[in-house]
Amino acid sequence: MTQKRVQKKRAAMAAKKQQNNKEITYEKRFNRHLDELKWLYCELYQDNPDVMHHFNDLTIKMKEFYNSRNNDLLISDCRREADPDWYKRNDLMGMMMYVSNFSETLKGLEEKLDYVQECNVNYLHLMPLLLSPKGKSDGGYAVADFRTVQPELGTMEDFAELTEKCHRRGINICLDFVMNHTSEEHEWAKRARAGEKEFQDRYFFFDSYDIPSQYEKTCPQVFPTTAPGNFTWLDDVGKHVMTTFYPYQWDLNYRNPVVFNEMVYNMLFLANQGVDIVRLDAVPYIWKQLGTNCRNLPQVHTIVRMMRMICEIVCPGVLLLGEVVMSPEKVVPYFGTSEKPECHILYNVTTMASTWHTVATKDVSLLRRQMDILSSLPREYVFQNYLRCHDDVGWGLDYDYLKQFGMEETAHKKFLNDFLTGKYPDSFSRGELYNDDPRLKDARLCGTTASLCGIERYGFEGNEEGVDRSIRYDITLHAFMLSQSGIPVIYSGDEIGQLNDYSYKEDPDKRADSRYLHRGAFNWDLAENRRLPDTVQGKLFPMLDRLEKIRRKYTVFNSDAAMRTIDTWDKSILALIRENTNEKFIGIYNFSGEDKVAWINENDGIYKDLISGNEMEAKGVMIPAFGCFWLYRKK
Repeated sequence: MTQKRVQKKRAAMAAKKQQNNKEITYEKRFNRHLDELKWLYCELYQDNPDVMHHFNDLTIKMKEFYNSRNNDLLISDCRREADPDWYKRNDLMGMMMYVSNFSETLKGLEEKLDYVQECNVNYLHLMPLLLSPKGKSDGGYAVADFRTVQPELGTMEDFAELTEKCHRRGINICLDFVMNHTSEEHEWAKRARAGEKEFQDRYFFFDSYDIPSQYEKTCPQVFPTTAPGNFTWLDDVGKHVMTTFYPYQWDLNYRNPVVFNEMVYNMLFLANQGVDIVRLDAVPYIWKQLGTNCRNLPQVHTIVRMMRMICEIVCPGVLLLGEVVMSPEKVVPYFGTSEKPECHILYNVTTMASTWHTVATKDVSLLRRQMDILSSLPREYVFQNYLRCHDDVGWGLDYDYLKQFGMEETAHKKFLNDFLTGKYPDSFSRGELYNDDPRLKDARLCGTTASLCGIERYGFEGNEEGVDRSIRYDITLHAFMLSQSGIPVIYSGDEIGQLNDYSYKEDPDKRADSRYLHRGAFNWDLAENRRLPDTVQGKLFPMLDRLEKIRRKYTVFNSDAAMRTIDTWDKSILALIRENTNEKFIGIYNFSGEDKVAWINENDGIYKDLISGNEMEAKGVMIPAFGCFWLYRKK
């Protein structure tokens, strides 16, 4: 036998062995979850006579998606499966952005990856980029095709190429998966509108208003001013369709197993394009039941649990990020249990809102209470921490707790909004209201971090001292966010102190939605100033860079470190301790515009401030207005 034939035979044998190992790996994962997956599926769809047919279809397709997964992703799956805590350590740093704002196209983003890495980012959340109708997209959350990229951004092939290049650099990609609804321009919606019952059954269609009127009795409105009600009348069809969010976003009917199956296939398709983190958008809303508020129902958790198992079978390297923008008692259940986990990561929305409450009130009591609640949770729970995101700030605070300080809900929301929109006397913040409802007085808040911290106001006034103090506050808020347990995510533009963009009011497709105030195009001219020390960017960018590198260096910032708050004896100063076997960290944050003393008394030696490099004792610490310290010592 010639050498060439020998090599060819060995290659064939190696390929066969690799395929066998691939099959064994899949069967092992599949068999581990089969009984529970089948049980939950059959329980959820027990009223459907074809339930086993649909379940078998699901398992066949799962295997097909696994077989379509490329070798690099399969290797990543195995590596992460062997290290299930890979995302719980201190080496993940996130950034969220709209591709169109940051780089115009997906190819353009490839060319900007050096800058992304300069920002210490290895977790890139790309805001919705799938096909959605212009003018009726809700920022990309009205998806017309889950497998097609918006043409102005590029193609799905461009996206897969981008994720591959990001993976080579160690950058993970997060993408929104809008699972509660589709656009009215989706193929299913078009066929439903054309009268095809099979596709009408994938939504909630009603011939009369009798049943919708019963839903309206118990189901709250998401946007009572801009999109009142939960149903839309379709003149051309002569039917009502459920539209929880906007009239052009039709709610999917997860009571139909075809909907669940097809949406899972869409999710797995995106995972096979290289998505590492799937953000489950509006997940609490996905199960509708008459006589309830259609939020957080038990069936939602069944669906999320099944999605988790399906990912662990087909693509175990993929994480599920749950968007649950609700009070803590409703958020935490989406982690599931240690035996039956659901989401890997959840948004730390209450801490974000409590932070901006503290900016307005200068009183850390509520924020400290929130940190204490988080500290009491199991350490395996991983939250995504942030100061700002693409959305508004909603005031879902603990008003039962605030009542003891004389803060009634309606009046307090008005105060917060007045302060943070600059209406309150001598407020430094410049934001705008979103979805202002004069009847309920329940408006939410929009604005960039820099504008809410005062950089906008003092910059336009030419007040250099005010600008410097606002930059210090911006840094302090980011330092606080970075010292929390979990994954920190910065909003693109915050690293250079980008201000509100009021030009959205000139765009007829955007002017009605004030969230575009903080969704402005990234200013690359300003970014060039990050190397000029006398500019806002030159003062802000290097300090955030320093904080992010410090966090990555010390294991005390791992999610498994114990955390607690301590007394400072000043209502404007928050102090928290992070601790592991070998290290102790004390973060001190002054939410006041005055120099203060944090009356802590950790009488256990000399600490080093990781930010300034100065050494000091951790007692009676003088802290500047809007300033912070990161004190550290080895045990």
